[in-house]
Order: sequence, then C-alpha cells, then structure tokens
Amino acid sequence: MFAERLKEARKAKRYSQAEVSRLLGVTQQAVGKWETGRSTPDPQTIARLAEILDTTADALLGLQNVGSELRGAVGQSAFSRYTQCLIPVVGTVRAGYDALAFEEDYGSEYASVKDPQNYFYLVVKGDSMEPRISDGDLALVHRQNTLENGDLGVMVYGSDGSGTLKKYIVRGNAVVLHPFNPNYEDLIIRGEDLDHLYIAGKVVETKAKW
Repeated sequence: MFAERLKEARKAKRYSQAEVSRLLGVTQQAVGKWETGRSTPDPQTIARLAEILDTTADALLGLQNVGSELRGAVGQSAFSRYTQCLIPVVGTVRAGYDALAFEEDYGSEYASVKDPQNYFYLVVKGDSMEPRISDGDLALVHRQNTLENGDLGVMVYGSDGSGTLKKYIVRGNAVVLHPFNPNYEDLIIRGEDLDHLYIAGKVVETKAKW
C-alpha cells in the first residue's frame, strides 16, 4: 500500500519524517498520517514526494516496482517524460559586470528536460553539502534569478564572486544560505548586502558523476 511504499522510500534516502516534512513544507504529523495510512496526500504532493525521495509517483502508488536505478539522482524521475538532451557542464559560476559567467568547460551530459537551453550542469566543489551532495557530484540547474524559500540553489555572493550551492532560506528580512554539512555555518545576508547576492538558478537534480 502507499503508506508502506512511502515509508520504504523515505528510509532508503535515510530521511526522517521531520526532514521530509520540512522539504515539503507540511507538518511532521501529516507525513506520519501518510505513513500509517490514516490519510493520503493529493496528486501534486505525491509528485513532490517522488522528487524528494528519488523515485516516481507510479512507484509510490504501486504502479511500478521501485528499483535501485530509481534512486540514483535527486528528482531524476520528475523529468523522465522528456527526451534526453545534451546539457553543458561547467565548473564555476561567477558574477560578471552584466550577467553571470559560466567557466571551466567540462563538456556535456545528458538530461531529460523540456527546455534544455535553460539548464546547465555544475560540478559540485567542496563538502559543505555532505552527506547528501558530495564533492564532484553533478548538479542540474535551471537558470532563473529567483528562488522560493527552501529551494536548493546556486548563488553568487562574496568577495571572490564565485558561485555556491546551498539551501536558500528566507528568514524575515534576511536570506540564509544553509549548508547541509553541520561542520559549516549558515551564511546570513541582510540589508544592503542582499544587493550583492546573485541567483544563478535552482538545483532540480543531483547525481554522482565525477
């Protein structure tokens, strides 16, 4: 049943109910009710759950078997209905005078997206997003200059003008760039400093590659 498959998928990702609820923007009690069969989320929420848990809505609903191949990348299943396209792989995102610059050409990698011209892959550098995203992983980024609270994004901020992959959190009049690795501190940006924060795009998928 859906409740059991949801619980199995969550445990496979090593997420707690609290983590899933936070990523979804719902209460932990709601996730608990889904996993005990006391309630069932709407179709849109099921699709979002599938993206978070690296599976498909069909798998959660019991319409297909959940295999290890479905767990290889964050949100990969959400794009399976599109044809494979080559997306450029870059190593660095920087803030230029008029626009963001993408440097260090690593070639191209396939992705199933609707509008490939609006995407790029970024090679993740460093361990600030461990244990979920590792150094050398590929992040598929949708080019956009805004993010919603809780999105995973690529932002450019700081004296060196280089991009960083962090969770984007709006807290009052400030923006917090949150690393998953507890050994790193949040970067809190407020006031006039927000004028120097550039959003390169939203991370829609990550996968181990390099």
